[in-house]
Amino acid sequence: MKKQYVVFGAGKFGKSIAVTLQELGCEVIVVDRDPEIIQELADDVSYAICADVEDPEVFENLGLRNIDGAIIAIAENLEASIITTMQCSEIGVPRILAKAKNKLHEKILRSVGAGKIIYPEVEMGRRVAKYLVADSFTDWIELSPYYSLVELDIPSRWCGKSLSELQIREKYNLNVIGIKDGDKVTVKLDPNEPLKDGIVLIVIGENRDLEEFQR
Repeated sequence: MKKQYVVFGAGKFGKSIAVTLQELGCEVIVVDRDPEIIQELADDVSYAICADVEDPEVFENLGLRNIDGAIIAIAENLEASIITTMQCSEIGVPRILAKAKNKLHEKILRSVGAGKIIYPEVEMGRRVAKYLVADSFTDWIELSPYYSLVELDIPSRWCGKSLSELQIREKYNLNVIGIKDGDKVTVKLDPNEPLKDGIVLIVIGENRDLEEFQR
């Protein structure tokens, strides 16, 4: 059975989440009060509904009792954001992710039922900044304040050697969890297979160990 999600707010952030969830095989409902945006999204998601979430009848008509999760992507309108989060919580939506504008907004959203708070601009800014200063890595994704996932172009001195020979975990406290070879990603790794030139290693580690490695 397909998972069902509802996305409130179809700005760039909300639209991106909605379309990606749909591409991943989920059933997606998008709610926005702008009819032009809804018209544009109509062919890209399961249901695109033009409605004002500040109208209490909207939630009764949506029928969200069996929904798997809600994404509230309307941080610019604080009242609508808070009302929507509260309504989803009262309905019993199991997973509620809400976009916050600031710390006070975050605190209110958590108090009315948001399980996870998102600062997409801040998170993307941190990711880009990490990428810019991490010369050794082609991408850097923070998993927590202490751990990150990075993509590493294989160093020339590692080519032809196996993971067991290189002992990356023992020497650098880093774990290779996958290999990208063009568009192909492999996560079942043979520790004795020689590594090819041109591949990308997917690595997880503590931030301090990753920073030490790139130095």
